Amino acid sequence: MNTVVYPGTFDPITNGHIDLVERAARMFDHIILAVAESPKKRPLFDMDTRVDLAKDVLSHLHNVEVVGFSNLLADFVKEKRANIILRGLRAVSDFEYEFQLANMNRVLAPNVESLFLTPAEKYSFVSSTIVREVSALGGDISTLVNPKVAAALKKAHAQA
Repeated sequence: MNTVVYPGTFDPITNGHIDLVERAARMFDHIILAVAESPKKRPLFDMDTRVDLAKDVLSHLHNVEVVGFSNLLADFVKEKRANIILRGLRAVSDFEYEFQLANMNRVLAPNVESLFLTPAEKYSFVSSTIVREVSALGGDISTLVNPKVAAALKKAHAQA
């Protein structure tokens, strides 16, 4: 059985992330969407909220599990007995950083492969950072995130 870990901050989870998970769920037995605590990134949502939002928007996928983690990714992957790390590539500019991460993870977890998927073209420009910025300024993000995520963003920005 192939178990895939798709790590990220998911602050918030976007339709691009969902697209990758849906495609991976058709290819692999078990997908773990691993929500990184990432305090250095100063996320808008706390980890529990990001986990809950991801669970909500991915609930239609029966082979997907959503969990939070705060340790080294290579250790988390070993704990979950996963053999693949999934990463998304939106543009060539993502590749250099992702290549470095893949090589480091290969050193830390030699039995784990890194797999890269690109999102559908309509999501190739979407990032959580852009979604947060557009949302904070009152822009329409309805085509970029699930309605539950859009509502959570609106609420968070109203409280800020």
